[in-house]
Amino acid sequence: MRMRRIGVCLAVAACAALGTPVVTGVGAPQAHAADSKVLRVAVTTAVASLNPFLAYHQADTEIGRMMYEFLTAYDQTDQHPVPGLAESWQVGTDKLTWTFKIRQGMKWSDDKPITAKDVAFTYNLMLTNAVARTANGNFVSNFDTVTAPDDTTLVVRTKQPQATMLALDVPIVPEHVWASKVDKLVDYTNLDFPVVGSGPFTLVDYKQDQYVKLKANPNFWRGKATVDEVDFYHYDNTDAAAQALIKGDVDLVSKLTAAQFDTLKGKDGITTNKAVGRRFNDLIINPGAQTNTRQPIGDGNPALRDVKLRQAIAQAIDAKTLVDKSYGGYAEPGSSYIPPVFSKWSTNQQRTFDLAAANRTLDEAGYRKGPDGKRLDKEGKPLTLRLIGDSGQPTDNPNGQYLKSWLGQLGIPVDVQLVSGDKLGDVTTAGNYDLSFSTWGVNPDPDAVLTLQTCAALPDAEGKSGTTETFTCDEQYDQLYKAQLSELDEGKRVQEVKQAQQRLAELATSVTFAYPDQLEAYRSDRFSSFAVQPNPGGVITGQNGYWGYYKAVPAAAGTSSGVTPTGLVIGIVVAVVVVAGVVLLVVSRRRKSTADERE
Repeated sequence: MRMRRIGVCLAVAACAALGTPVVTGVGAPQAHAADSKVLRVAVTTAVASLNPFLAYHQADTEIGRMMYEFLTAYDQTDQHPVPGLAESWQVGTDKLTWTFKIRQGMKWSDDKPITAKDVAFTYNLMLTNAVARTANGNFVSNFDTVTAPDDTTLVVRTKQPQATMLALDVPIVPEHVWASKVDKLVDYTNLDFPVVGSGPFTLVDYKQDQYVKLKANPNFWRGKATVDEVDFYHYDNTDAAAQALIKGDVDLVSKLTAAQFDTLKGKDGITTNKAVGRRFNDLIINPGAQTNTRQPIGDGNPALRDVKLRQAIAQAIDAKTLVDKSYGGYAEPGSSYIPPVFSKWSTNQQRTFDLAAANRTLDEAGYRKGPDGKRLDKEGKPLTLRLIGDSGQPTDNPNGQYLKSWLGQLGIPVDVQLVSGDKLGDVTTAGNYDLSFSTWGVNPDPDAVLTLQTCAALPDAEGKSGTTETFTCDEQYDQLYKAQLSELDEGKRVQEVKQAQQRLAELATSVTFAYPDQLEAYRSDRFSSFAVQPNPGGVITGQNGYWGYYKAVPAAAGTSSGVTPTGLVIGIVVAVVVVAGVVLLVVSRRRKSTADERE
């Protein structure tokens, strides 16, 4: 799960926020050795930070998973927890004490041993440093103590029972690097090449506005990857990325539109992959933005604080039409907060599209119509709403026009405004919206996405803490959230998670309308196959892991190597955060409108 529509570069967000034009990249990277196996991936989004404590956008975390191993991992086939740095674990009879056995013989990429002390260092840094909790603080907020009695034993004691102990999405960092080199965490870019890591790949190079390069880590405990290197090249849009694939400049591209995907079908040397996505697209409705001290912020229409108005808007959204028309059929209609790819947690709460019922809801709630047929709020003022979307997201404009039409039939005029992804993040973070499109990626364990709707996720006055999606703060929902987090009986927890989703549906601060398929394509004349997650039917990129890159199978020797990209890096916007100001910008943002997100 990470926030909305960012990508593989580390500083360009500042330019976009300031309205500064981004200059396209020029030139091409050097050719690789003829016998090297290099996977070249086209990306259209930008990394905000490669500091794993600050990285919560989808592109950040995708690279982070390649660089750092976690305590446990997600299985490639069905995404259940499997060993990572920890080879085994057990929970005490008190349900508070977790003991993890760290496997012996593992090494960091600089040949130093990986021990339980590195894991304890990582978690304790998060417990003692607020900046270190920026990306994944929810996973350790219930920790009481973390100790490493010896090099192979990690003991975590929690304050209350915690159901997510096998789903701690926290990259483990080397103590010998971070304890000695990192003075001020918020300023640390993590770009001292080669970056010391424990994952299947090591970050070895970047060129601002052009590429990010990772080489296979020979010390990786599972064994060396099937490719020697993975290079990410950034393009302004998926049209340019798709053309690069056709020309052979890159080997893999994702996040294609329906039209691009259909165009690539059947082309010589190209194979397409329609994957079940783990993201949801939703409409967020401003219920009255506020800080964690309950101070109102933003300029949202106060009428939207009325749950009846929000529920009427939800009744006026035809998810099937959006899927058929805006997504070209490459999506499922939204029905619950958690996508159906995680069927155990998902629940069917799809609302019936019913404009007549929505009109009745508004009439009964006291929103009468004026002589011109337009609705009036309860103070007798014309009720008009602003809908903000991302100009770089192909579905936001058609989705906005449909919503404008449907709400117009309720007597509510809607002003659809499309802005850049960075601007959208700024606007929604500040609460300066009525309605907005959003998207999030969801992990196999639902806790991380559920925490976005808690009171604890509200931002502080400076916007430097909190990762809320909708400014929701509801006591009943918070109680349901806490109950599922502390329930170690999975069957009971599943029911509590579903009850929490039901409460969110009642509050109607978020209306899920689509689960987009992930549309990908690759050069099958260079790579014969990729590991997908889940298997079958899953994604190559944007996984809850590194399997797609780690297990990429090159085609016949020589067919996927030694190719110098030509005409490459048109409109590249990949950059690296090299100044503290940009990192601070990232820390202050609640949402970069995912994804993956967030992502």
